[in-house]
Amino acid sequence: MEQKIYTVSELTLEIKHVLETSFPRLWVEGEISNFKRHTSGHLYFTLKDEHSQISCAMWRFRANNLLFQPEDGMKVLVEGDLQVYERGGNYQLIVYQMQPAGVGALQLAFEQLKKKLFAEGLFDEAHKKPLPPYPDRIGVVTSPTGAAIRDIISVATRRFPGVQIILYPVRVQGEGAAEEIARAIRDFNEYGEVDVIIVGRGGGSLEDLWAFNEEVVARAIYESKIPIVSAVGHEIDYSIADFVADRRAPTPSAAVELLIRDRQELAGVLEYYREKLRENLIRSIQRKKDRIEHLKQSYAFRRPEDIIFQKMQRLDEISRNMLTYLNHKIALYRQNIHYLHNQINALNPHAILKRGYSICYKDGEIVKDVAQVKPLDMVQVRLSRGHFLSQVQMVGESE
Repeated sequence: MEQKIYTVSELTLEIKHVLETSFPRLWVEGEISNFKRHTSGHLYFTLKDEHSQISCAMWRFRANNLLFQPEDGMKVLVEGDLQVYERGGNYQLIVYQMQPAGVGALQLAFEQLKKKLFAEGLFDEAHKKPLPPYPDRIGVVTSPTGAAIRDIISVATRRFPGVQIILYPVRVQGEGAAEEIARAIRDFNEYGEVDVIIVGRGGGSLEDLWAFNEEVVARAIYESKIPIVSAVGHEIDYSIADFVADRRAPTPSAAVELLIRDRQELAGVLEYYREKLRENLIRSIQRKKDRIEHLKQSYAFRRPEDIIFQKMQRLDEISRNMLTYLNHKIALYRQNIHYLHNQINALNPHAILKRGYSICYKDGEIVKDVAQVKPLDMVQVRLSRGHFLSQVQMVGESE
């Protein structure tokens, strides 16, 4: 009998058929190594134990359903089918689902997201906004049919019925719930007519409460300009929303009690301040009375006329001093004026003319030298009283 000779492709195809039909879908436990997320979204990694390893692939449409982020060194349980990759001639495990070994997928996803957001600063106390002391309007993001909204309305009505509750109805569990919660927070911020927002629901399992552990909700809370109280109904465990919110309340009812002060409590506070105001007013009035009594006993109130007479006397003294000073100054000014008058008279040319002197002008200029005139020139002679014209007959030098 002639020996059959296989081509490489035929042998690989035969192995593929035997291997893939011999092993039904199975579960494998191991440690992830060489983990890579391709740009296509597919996951490629190796699953190993102490002695062996097997290549694995997980297609994008299944990887997108993972609640946690696989990474090197993580021990996992995977369910998949054995498959031979013909081109490489090697076998691999095509993974349909994956879960952490020893810890639930939800818990691992929670810890991973918590670590990531903490590193980004979303939990920092510096970012926390103060709650309004007396809110007029409270926005509530929760299910319209759940116990949470009934509890909120009941507590608010009992504590202070004047506070307005505005409900934004959303789904609080299941697919798409996280996106609705995040959209409600953003819409309340755009609306801008509420003082604070309560985000929450009644209690439930970790799976039921998972919408409040989604990253989209955490970032919507962080970006909110309006203070947010997280009120996811579980007393012991915290949700991601609790860490990011400005305040955390263990239940929706506790959130309302945190935000709205009881009417009776407020009435007591007002009564306290009213009594303190009354006491302070009485003390202030008594201090004013004591001050008035002290002033009444002072010298100014006992002898007011004496003070007035002293001021009048001082006024008379000042008046006399001013009059004496003014008379002295006037006498000095008169003496100075008389002196200046005499000086002016002494320099007045008319006074000289009165003593018999005259002034000779030629062509409007005073003649001071005989060189300025010659015979037959006409000159004007000014006397103490009047003037006349004269003709020069002779010019000579002074003896």
